[in-house]
Amino acid sequence: MAIIVCLVNSLRVVGQFERGVVLTLGKFSHVAEPGLTILVPMLQSMTKVDVRITATNIKPQDVITSDNVSVKVDAITYYQVTDARKALLDLRDYEGAISQLAQITLRSTIGQHKLDELLSQQAKLNDALRATIEERSKEWGIRVDHVEIRSVDLDATMIRAMAQEAEAERGRRARVITASGEFEAAQKLSEAADILAKNPAAITLRTLATLKEIGAEQNSVIIFPVAQETLLPTNSSGLGAAAIAKALADQMGHASRPSTPAAQNAAQAAS
Repeated sequence: MAIIVCLVNSLRVVGQFERGVVLTLGKFSHVAEPGLTILVPMLQSMTKVDVRITATNIKPQDVITSDNVSVKVDAITYYQVTDARKALLDLRDYEGAISQLAQITLRSTIGQHKLDELLSQQAKLNDALRATIEERSKEWGIRVDHVEIRSVDLDATMIRAMAQEAEAERGRRARVITASGEFEAAQKLSEAADILAKNPAAITLRTLATLKEIGAEQNSVIIFPVAQETLLPTNSSGLGAAAIAKALADQMGHASRPSTPAAQNAAQAAS
């Protein structure tokens, strides 16, 4: 019966996600791989270590950034035991050691950056935190998979100040965009004026088009006094002058029956 009990106590099963550190008379013997392991009763002992990726919460830390802003930051560290012997024999509590190391690294790393970088470049800070923690933890047989900053808490005063800064920035951008639009519009108008100045007939046609647009509105009457001679260039031919006079008469709604002898003569000449 005693032999059966000893045999049962000597059998150990190591899970696929575990590694077993075997000690013989208190001295390291070997690392047991997943499967069935036989131990020598009363002489050997085994401690299992979980080698899966483990998530550890970093407690919220009060940090002062490089631009003297007080914030409270918390994060999560994902790590994995790669050497069960070192993790178990070199450290009394490797989980607590990783947690304390992550807290210290978080405070020191965040303190070297400004608040704007903390809010806008978290991916870069996450990589810096992971590299710094792993630089120490790899000596313990622990690999840091990644670190994620979970939240950044600011006081109410700083939140109001950031809101005012953002509003001022949006107002500045709006004024710049408006001024840029007016500048481009002025450039286009200047180019259009140069083109119209090269051909007096173009100015006349543009004036008539403007009168037509004004006349499209039926809810108002607009009087636009202008002499007919100012609409006709002095060096234009008789045929061009007659065409412009006819177009002017059409705009005024008298194309079918000219009201003045001058207009009748111009219309007959055009026909």
